[in-house]
Amino acid sequence: MSHSRLIRNSVLAFGALAFLNACGVTARMEPYKQTDVVIGEGDQVVVLARKHHATHEAEAGFVNCVSDALASGRDAIDVHPTREFEDMLYPWFEPSMAPLSTEELSELLEKPAVMDRVRGTGVRFLVWLDGSTERTSSGGGISCAAGVGGAGCMGLAWWEDDARYDATVWDIEQLESAGTIYADFHGRSVMPALIIPIPLIARPQAQACRGLTDQLREFLTSPYGYGGGPDLG
Repeated sequence: MSHSRLIRNSVLAFGALAFLNACGVTARMEPYKQTDVVIGEGDQVVVLARKHHATHEAEAGFVNCVSDALASGRDAIDVHPTREFEDMLYPWFEPSMAPLSTEELSELLEKPAVMDRVRGTGVRFLVWLDGSTERTSSGGGISCAAGVGGAGCMGLAWWEDDARYDATVWDIEQLESAGTIYADFHGRSVMPALIIPIPLIARPQAQACRGLTDQLREFLTSPYGYGGGPDLG
């Protein structure tokens, strides 16, 4: 290996190590519970995405992730299937008619025809998700070439994703919001290439699902949540 190539490889390796140290996910969670209500025996929860035509509608995959996580494990909660609930409430939760605010949701649930159908499902709490995971920045580059001595790639690429979601817990029996949880998970992924590219992927959306699910479980099962003391604003 030539001296210049050795220096170039050393510089790339040093740069890759610097980015690897910065690789990972940072998290911020802000729970706020307004009441001391908890889920009771026989009560169900349904997880819905706020329906609108903007870019910040929670992805179906994220809604399913939160629903499945709440319904599994030692402290599983009885979760009503999202699609079944929306079909039962057709057409009120279709994108063109679905409420866009908690005020509109309250007005919708006050309609006798809607409330009768909701009570028929056994759902006590409606978790309303809003947000998305977006690519916020990227940079670097990787070049590949083939020659007499073989083929290889050199360079470094990186990108950052931000998973931001709000979960509003709606108490259907009391027709009021029981509180909200804000989750922001920021992840940096890198792909260093010294002959072959090695992707090191941060998954902020998956971690946001786990973090939000843990907070929702605490929210629904503890009178005050988040440490056992009042946080009722």
